[in-house]
Amino acid sequence: MLSKFPHLRQDFLASIVVFLVAVPLCVGVAVASGVPAELGLVTGIVGGLVTGMLPGSSLQVSGPAAGLTVLVFEAVTEFGVATLGVIVLIAGLLQLAMGFFGIGRWFRAISVSVVEGMLCGIGLVIIAGQIYAAAGLKAPDSGLGKIAGLPGAFADTVGSTKALTSLAIGAGTIAVIVLWKRMPKAVRTVPGALAAVVLATAVTLAFGLPVATVQVEGLLGVVQPPGSEAFGELAGPAVWGTIIAFALIASAESLFSAAAVDRLHNGPRTEYNKEMIAQGAGNTLCGLLGALPMTAVIVRSSANVSAGARTKASRVLHGVWLLLFAAAMPWALALIPIPALAGILVHAGWKLIPFRQITALWRAHKGEALILVVTAVSIVAVNMFEGVLIGLALSVVKTAWEASHVKLEVIDKGAGPIQVYASGNATFLRLPKIMDGLEALPQDRPVELDLSGLHHLDHACRTALENWAARHSASGTEPVKVTEAVPAPRSEKVTAA
Repeated sequence: MLSKFPHLRQDFLASIVVFLVAVPLCVGVAVASGVPAELGLVTGIVGGLVTGMLPGSSLQVSGPAAGLTVLVFEAVTEFGVATLGVIVLIAGLLQLAMGFFGIGRWFRAISVSVVEGMLCGIGLVIIAGQIYAAAGLKAPDSGLGKIAGLPGAFADTVGSTKALTSLAIGAGTIAVIVLWKRMPKAVRTVPGALAAVVLATAVTLAFGLPVATVQVEGLLGVVQPPGSEAFGELAGPAVWGTIIAFALIASAESLFSAAAVDRLHNGPRTEYNKEMIAQGAGNTLCGLLGALPMTAVIVRSSANVSAGARTKASRVLHGVWLLLFAAAMPWALALIPIPALAGILVHAGWKLIPFRQITALWRAHKGEALILVVTAVSIVAVNMFEGVLIGLALSVVKTAWEASHVKLEVIDKGAGPIQVYASGNATFLRLPKIMDGLEALPQDRPVELDLSGLHHLDHACRTALENWAARHSASGTEPVKVTEAVPAPRSEKVTAA
């Protein structure tokens, strides 16, 4: 047995660690997403048993992710839990198609600033929303509403003993997670999030504190395959924007996580298209079960690597332990205080905000830092999908602007024609600069315009230059002499006799 599985011991121990990390996160993400807690466990089980078995990335772990909490909550609020399965199903099929057509590797071309901005915006919305949950209050629907309503929420909390008690449980949970890293190494074998939930549950039970706990419906009770009414929602255009957002954001988060996990170990590298297929297969099954969408998650993946995992067996086994827990101990979920789960997600949201990256970007690339901030603010102010689109559009515009550098050098010797040398890339983005320079030339002097230094001259610039030359020549001066780049000769193929 051991000869066939030489790393079984390491993988077994790592799977226990990942399982202990996954339980509170799966439950917390589900509750924050507005769906039954068990659905988070279902997604974790599928992430282990299905996605974990498939090729792609050997050590990263998949399951419900805090990064999709905001998007899932918006989808459930707008379309209902019943339609969530259809959304996840179609998103999974899109991922499968992207993987089969080799699009997976192209996700590495997405601007890192947009991804970091997306995570930052998600983190801000999660933190703001879960502060309400920690205090036992109802959060506003919009991201801006959540943030703007915090002063009023704190005022309401101070005036309520029940709300203060609930908030104290959430704050205590965060404190345990943060301080757990300073505990002795032997103690830290238990994940901080799990220890915090266990302690919060014990304190709540011991003192009979009046805080809300997780509502349990049973594993079989929450698994609801989407019906014909849910599929009927596909006739409306609104749901397709959410589906595309699910597919693109889940794919980007998974593949960026894979790149990060690859840096943590020396084992086989990720095959991006195969990983896309694995994620798509998992989400397709999650959709059929009416569960949450999945992505690869860096917290569980890094825990897997740190615990000494060597093969994919560790992530598959963690799915087995989740299944056994959900089937044999559902009563344990009903004991967990909701403010404790809110505390876990506040901590997770804080870790999504890339403070160091923002500072480093601002020092080296202010434009990239601006894209990150604009993406984050757009997600908070509008919503996840449109915020990411705004970030991507801004990134494309910035790249196009930087790629269209053009230089005009004017040489005027006082007599004879004025010589103008253009170099770089003449595109419509730089047309105002080009025309300002040319129109500032004296009208009564001949001009020689040398375009041989241009790498690219688009149609808008060419038309504008032709019109300017015609106007300048019409004033009675000599016609403008234009010198263009000579196209390089095509290489001829030599066929051996």
